[in-house]
Amino acid sequence: MADLTSSRSSHAIPKRMRLGASKGGLYTLLSWTVPVLVVVIWEAAARIGLVAPQVLPAPSSVVETALGLAIDGDLFVHLGVSLLRAVAGFAIGGAIGLVLGLTAGFSPLAQALFDRSIQMVRAIPFLAMLPLVIAWFGVGEAAKIFLVALAVLFPVYINTMLGIRQIDPKLMELAKVIGLNRTAIVRRIILPGAMPSILTGVRYALAHAWLALVIAETLATTKGIGFLAMDAREFLQTNVILLTMIIYAIIGVVADALVRLLEAHFLSWHANYAQGEHT
Repeated sequence: MADLTSSRSSHAIPKRMRLGASKGGLYTLLSWTVPVLVVVIWEAAARIGLVAPQVLPAPSSVVETALGLAIDGDLFVHLGVSLLRAVAGFAIGGAIGLVLGLTAGFSPLAQALFDRSIQMVRAIPFLAMLPLVIAWFGVGEAAKIFLVALAVLFPVYINTMLGIRQIDPKLMELAKVIGLNRTAIVRRIILPGAMPSILTGVRYALAHAWLALVIAETLATTKGIGFLAMDAREFLQTNVILLTMIIYAIIGVVADALVRLLEAHFLSWHANYAQGEHT
């Protein structure tokens, strides 16, 4: 009987996993239905004249503009500069936010010392900080990277701290009962338990990084996707403006997909991620 039960369960688990994978594929396909439908309707409306090209050019026109800029090489130059700024700012701000979040999460004293100050700085609007940032760093690359790092720091810090603080105390008591030392508790209980919240902070930080970069690239600059959009605005090139918006959207989708891969790797133990239900 035991062998029969184990045999049934061994066949049932792969079956559930296959069903979860098939559902995940179906949901992924459905998630692209609305964007594709919007593009089709948009193209049709532009071609029959319902929308003026100066207001909203057709997707085909935007694609032609992208190909032209790509052939000239300008698109890759601007994209490369923006990506470099975003990556540098994200690395700096993310590292600082993670360290501060871990420190505040593990130490109530550390949280009492600097959490209120961080929250006060977080409440200051970005545009209000621009004059001070320019006074500190000028209008060079350092100012742009600083703004991105500052935007990334807060969501990583908050979610890391909350993730650690929300660990079930019963798990901590159980770990002490079975004799785990502090290092083992951190490695096997606290960090895995806080990882969903930390990765949520990373996801928000990626979105904030691009928002900050758009503002940063309004400073005196001659390169970057933000500059490309501002320059197109001066000449009423709506096709170029739409192209920059689409580029931001594509980069956002790719970045979000990378975070999902991290979730699949670090949260394979989690019930919500184990069977491919998270798509």
